[in-house]
Amino acid sequence: MKFEIEYIEQLAKVVSENDLTEITLEDAEKAIVIKREKQQIQVAAAPVAAAVPAVQSQPEEKAEEKEEAPKGTPVTSPMVGTYYSAPSPGAKPFVNIGSTVSAGQVVCIIEAMKLMNEIEAEVSGKVTKICVQDGQAVEYGQVLMYIE
Repeated sequence: MKFEIEYIEQLAKVVSENDLTEITLEDAEKAIVIKREKQQIQVAAAPVAAAVPAVQSQPEEKAEEKEEAPKGTPVTSPMVGTYYSAPSPGAKPFVNIGSTVSAGQVVCIIEAMKLMNEIEAEVSGKVTKICVQDGQAVEYGQVLMYIE
């Protein structure tokens, strides 16, 4: 049995999409193990928690602006990877703030394990906020943008 790269990439995608930590395949001559580290959500949340007192100590007008929750339905990352706003470097972004999108429309790409995964809008509406920058690393479940 020969393990082809496309097959290995599909297995890696299965591991990522199904929140598995490990998958092992063996035959008489070869074996392949794909492992994924568990995410440390508390580590990512620590800097945000440290920033909260600084926001509260600012004048009331600015604090009220920052406390307002973004409007719309969040589009979240289904995996750990790198966020790309356009299909290729120098190309026009899939969406901008104010863009109107339909459900099923590609709004960005998340690169994970050298695979480009198109992320689609789950709802139709207008993009009200983009929360990440092009080329930024993103975590599973991280909000990428809001659609209202």
